[in-house]
Amino acid sequence: MTSTVPAVANLNKFEKLKAEKDGLAVKAELEHFAQIGWEAMDEADRDHRLKWMGVFFRPVTPGKFMMRMRLPNGIMTSSQMRVLAEVVQRYGDDGNADITTRQNLQLRGIRIEDVPDIFRRFEAVGLTSIQSGMDNVRNITGSPVAGIDADELFDTRELIQQVQDLITNKGEGNPAFTNLPRKFNIAIAGCRDNSVHAEINDIAFIPAYKDERFGFNVLVGGFFSGKRCEAAVPFDVWVAPDDVVALCEALLIVYREHGLRANRQKARLMWLIDEWGVAKLRSEVETQMGRSLEPAALKDEILWDKRDHIGVYAQKQPGLNYLGLHIPVGRLFAADMFDLARLADVYGSGEIRLTVEQNVILPNVPDSRLEPLLQEPLLKKFSVAPAPLSRSLVSCTGSQFCNFALIETKNRAQALIDELEAELDSPNPVRIHWTGCPNSCGQPQVADIGLMGTKVRKDGKTVEGVDIYMGGKVGKDAALGTCVTKGIPCSDLKPVLRDLLMQHFGSTLRQPVAAGS
Repeated sequence: MTSTVPAVANLNKFEKLKAEKDGLAVKAELEHFAQIGWEAMDEADRDHRLKWMGVFFRPVTPGKFMMRMRLPNGIMTSSQMRVLAEVVQRYGDDGNADITTRQNLQLRGIRIEDVPDIFRRFEAVGLTSIQSGMDNVRNITGSPVAGIDADELFDTRELIQQVQDLITNKGEGNPAFTNLPRKFNIAIAGCRDNSVHAEINDIAFIPAYKDERFGFNVLVGGFFSGKRCEAAVPFDVWVAPDDVVALCEALLIVYREHGLRANRQKARLMWLIDEWGVAKLRSEVETQMGRSLEPAALKDEILWDKRDHIGVYAQKQPGLNYLGLHIPVGRLFAADMFDLARLADVYGSGEIRLTVEQNVILPNVPDSRLEPLLQEPLLKKFSVAPAPLSRSLVSCTGSQFCNFALIETKNRAQALIDELEAELDSPNPVRIHWTGCPNSCGQPQVADIGLMGTKVRKDGKTVEGVDIYMGGKVGKDAALGTCVTKGIPCSDLKPVLRDLLMQHFGSTLRQPVAAGS
């Protein structure tokens, strides 16, 4: 099954690019690209079509590409982590990996000459980066403690893998879903705390019981963009777990065939919902599936506040535990990655999990190995008990590696939070999210305090600054925050954040330590 997208008058640049050559076509050309080098490549292939393979040209680091993985439900093995560590290790100071807000990893420093060999290494351990960029379905998120959480309602792991296999043809690439109008996010939640941020996905499945049957209510249309941010709306559909894959397929086909394509700023699913209404979208999906869908259950099971899973927790398997490690701003270097793989093997079952808060979970640690694991040197860097403000800090890549970012985020975010931790006593974690541009990869709209990069004027010069968002709520009754202050220069930000933390979140100034004490 391949796309049969109708002709669009006045195709924009990207629709023309896709009409000329499917993004997956470059899969057969990777060896050629490796031989000729990045500077000799066709620009459309280099700058755009490579993204269908998960390889991203970055003008701010010419010749050094980013590679985005696909890690369904954020789960990987120690063997896979070692391969990724070996990949970034060879690039020295340029090589690292960032955990994303979709339970995924992005590798930095990649050279096009190495891509064919990297893909061979990936294939040997069951990794793929296929269809992870441009107008494709992005990494599918689920509960980071699926299958090990004593309180879960449904183990999402197999279902998420099935959806990934549908979309990517089991990692080989699937032309049926390589020409969507825009990118598309899917989340499947099996727990009561909305660990997937359902409200910001194009389609999200949240647990709900109907006549004592377990299944999912469905939300549609959530998205962030530079022009608009919207929370997902109820689809008035309830599906049993066995119907999740079929519903994803049908909705993707309807979106592929009917989604708006003339203006890329108005091409996400919500714009089609604006035009059609939810009832018509549901009718078209039912037609595609060849049957009617049940209306939504009257209530869902998202009843808890959001958990961040940092710390030590007993699993539902007797005698086993999982450890949630705080990874400052989600950044990993090769040595960290090798060490995480070692810890997973020595103390756990060789499994590593990622969270949407950019942290790591080591599952299946027996009671008898807990104490030795907690004494490992790496856990001083990646703590199970970080300070309150550091604990919930999230940041996008920033201008160090991303050409869309208007400001540097990761290094600045960490430095600023360290200074605030030294000055303030904070009774509870405060979710502070940084994003370098309006594309909102750092998701400031779901934060207690969100910081969106911008350019501002100060002393007659253009400098890096932020717009401040507040009021984002996660977990039950999730809601998006709004912009409350515009144009704060980054150099003036610390006192502003300090005041917000003291006025709204109960932080107090630390008392100075008396001399000689």
